[in-house]
Amino acid sequence: MRREDNKGFTLAELLIVVAIIGVLVAISIPIFTSQLEKAREATDLANLRAARAEASAAYLTESLPDGVTAGTDGSYTMYYNAGSGKLVKDADKADAIGKGTAADGGCSDYNSGSYTYKHNTIAKDKKIKVVITKDGEITCSFDGSTEG
Repeated sequence: MRREDNKGFTLAELLIVVAIIGVLVAISIPIFTSQLEKAREATDLANLRAARAEASAAYLTESLPDGVTAGTDGSYTMYYNAGSGKLVKDADKADAIGKGTAADGGCSDYNSGSYTYKHNTIAKDKKIKVVITKDGEITCSFDGSTEG
């Protein structure tokens, strides 16, 4: 006589569970990717704000980086080094801190008059360029970034 022991799952039940998990993963990956891009865009915006704040402080205290001189139009051009939180004269001394990849993370456009960040700005691996005009207006942007 064979003993009936029905403790366990059938192959069909296991396949259904695997299929459900696969559907949940397929739904969650695009959501996760979108949130990741949104975080990258927020990081870029925070870095632009920090660069502007540092430029304002340097301009108001007349402590621009060594070697920075006014161009022919009277403006000062420098770069932001996020590692030290300081402005530097040369681009090669600044670190590339851009994170945004131009995928639509849903971060809305931001324009404060001193810098513009659009959600389709390609900032990945770019440096922040800071320009202070002779009138004291500060403009921050990702060097070489494309906006559309």
